[in-house]
Amino acid sequence: MAIGGLALDDSDAGNIDAKITATVVMSCIVAASCGLIFGYDIGISGGVTTMKPFLEKFFPSVLKKASEAKTNVYCVYDSQLLTAFTSSLYVAGLVASLVAGRLTAAYGRRTTMILGGFTFLFGALINGLAANIAMLISGRILLGFGVGFTNQAAPVYLSEVAPPRWRGAFNSGFQFFIGVGVVAANLINYGTDSLHNGWRISLGLAAVPAAIMTVGCLFISDTPSSLLARGKHEHAHASLLKLRGVENIADVETELAALARSSQLAIEARAEPFMKTILERRYRPHLVVAVAIPCFQQLTGITVNAFYAPVLFRSVGFGSGPALIATLILGLVNLGSLLVSTMVIDRFGRRLLFIAGGIQMFICQVAVAALLAVTEGATGDGEMKKGYAVTVVVLLCIYAAGFGWSWGPLSWLVPSEIFPLKMRPAGQSLSVAVNFAATFALSQTFLVTLCDFKYGAFLFYGGWIFIMTLFVIMLLPETKGIPVDSMYQVWEKHWYWQRFTKRTST
Repeated sequence: MAIGGLALDDSDAGNIDAKITATVVMSCIVAASCGLIFGYDIGISGGVTTMKPFLEKFFPSVLKKASEAKTNVYCVYDSQLLTAFTSSLYVAGLVASLVAGRLTAAYGRRTTMILGGFTFLFGALINGLAANIAMLISGRILLGFGVGFTNQAAPVYLSEVAPPRWRGAFNSGFQFFIGVGVVAANLINYGTDSLHNGWRISLGLAAVPAAIMTVGCLFISDTPSSLLARGKHEHAHASLLKLRGVENIADVETELAALARSSQLAIEARAEPFMKTILERRYRPHLVVAVAIPCFQQLTGITVNAFYAPVLFRSVGFGSGPALIATLILGLVNLGSLLVSTMVIDRFGRRLLFIAGGIQMFICQVAVAALLAVTEGATGDGEMKKGYAVTVVVLLCIYAAGFGWSWGPLSWLVPSEIFPLKMRPAGQSLSVAVNFAATFALSQTFLVTLCDFKYGAFLFYGGWIFIMTLFVIMLLPETKGIPVDSMYQVWEKHWYWQRFTKRTST
């Protein structure tokens, strides 16, 4: 059978023709809802850092700087303690994602998602009750562990459960729920902004999405691949039968046999240390892509823009309320673009969306830099008129849309589908760890970068977007519609990576 120009083994036929059932849809929705907690945190963090009562209690020096008559707009919120509040989550997430690979291999994808939900829930409660900065950071660390576990397990779960023909659409649901979380957080921030203890409500309500996704995970089964890898053949058969439907019994048996072969090879190779295996020449493409894609995703600048959007909008002339409204608009645009991605990702493929989205983001970053250069200047003491401030919002919305239907969902999808089964949990852990490491580095330095580089900060991200778009054009093969256990074929046929690979189903 040929798919995407590649000849696939007959053993994959059942997997390719798998139908979408109600169980598949429900399982994927629950797994994708793990993105809620990540998105909620991204949206809530930037909002509470503009709330006066929150700054008075934890960061009075920032509030004092903001009230000074003559302040460089680029440097108002330049505080290492403030950025530590945001970025501490990502240090914890980095550690958790590395541990999560072993957890998902030993206990399954579902169990890891449940553990992540419980950990995040406790972190949210601690943050909502925080009495001092130490308690606040401790809660953030627990949130980080929760996000690290779920971000590792959920994309792998989605890639293994979804039919290959629709894997991109189902997997993009994870990024969609991240967007839902961001929008929900923005709405809550806007509603609580005028309350004295509104920041407690905003931070504490993070427990709600954690509870939703944790309870949901209790009602779904683990993936057939995960169950087979742990020697639970009968459970794997029952799980696959639920996912594909009893009316497709012949296809179920064919798909299960193919998964069992891959699983057996994975079990035999389990003794091999992951780091030793991933450094083998034949896995060089997997290593490069698994590191480059999540790193590039953060170098688009989207996460720091989401964190600090309220701060950024206040810096260019918006008040607290209008800044939160502008941030909400930004989140809604991103959410709408994610819906577009879901509809086109399996029709046009990964490469086209990566490239088109990259061009769109590059143009917007350069335009924002030019506008800030003209209005605020290098000193940052110019005054931006309302019309120019609105133009900045519009440009950032177009930028967010470009990210939402390209690098947003695809950066979770591609790393989760390229690894062979024996390396999939550890490979996804590596990818998520790189994502957290890059997010930590950028979130910890963004406000300093904005203060030092001024409008050049946006040119910095624009330059990286240009580089990553070239990377996709030259080095990323198309993976649309290819069963995850036949993905080795795309590397063997790629003009560059074929020199590193040889035919293998492991």
